Amino acid sequence: MLDEWNGKRVLITGASRGIGAAVAKQLGALGAHIAVHYHSSEAPAEAVAKAIRDAGGDAFTVKADVSHTSETQKLVDDAAERLGGLDLLINNAGDMLGRVGLDEMDDDQYDRVMDLNVRSVIMASRAALPHFRHAGGGNIIHTTSIAARNGGGGGAGLYASAKGFVSTITRNMAKELAGDNIRVNAVAPGTIATDFHERHSSDAHLNAARASIPMGRLGTAEECVGAYVFLATDTLSGYVTGQIIEVNGGQLMP
Repeated sequence: MLDEWNGKRVLITGASRGIGAAVAKQLGALGAHIAVHYHSSEAPAEAVAKAIRDAGGDAFTVKADVSHTSETQKLVDDAAERLGGLDLLINNAGDMLGRVGLDEMDDDQYDRVMDLNVRSVIMASRAALPHFRHAGGGNIIHTTSIAARNGGGGGAGLYASAKGFVSTITRNMAKELAGDNIRVNAVAPGTIATDFHERHSSDAHLNAARASIPMGRLGTAEECVGAYVFLATDTLSGYVTGQIIEVNGGQLMP
């Protein structure tokens, strides 16, 4: 059933750590050729690519600041050229960029959060379209968040709103691109124990989240991987588009 992965051409943004890295390693193990995107975390990205190659897979790294349209366009085009085409784009790059309350927000914070979490998704998807159409179809998976539904914690309003945008644009893209044989879905992780929360969440934040999770613990990056593999595998999800899979230990049951 997973034989289709042999030689599949994949670009994953934000793949140097956390969920993106875990997904990259799994898809590489299945036989895909992986472009591992990073912005500033060169050494971790190279380590992800090396781990894939050491396991018998094929991977290379590509650097870009996906907050900027021109760099995002170049990233997708360069990755597709090196891969020999493109079959799957996973828009995983994103970050809260600090907890900032409403009274502290300014234009710079707004622009940085929206450019990274929203502009990158739209522009990478747009840049991928010619490559998908040349291949006769394709697949896009966005990473959204539980924050898109529950509004996020303190100081996370911009990030939560940006992820709400990602969830909504997922549904619109699915409708718009179905005629091109392009599926578009998303994965919404809950509170996952990655360096994201090491940077942005206090012990109090994490303890409150843990108390709200029926399974009684935070998730791991590896526990998110199955949702991406399912959505990325045509033989498993070929009739699935416009959907958002929640991976949150029961923290939110929409």
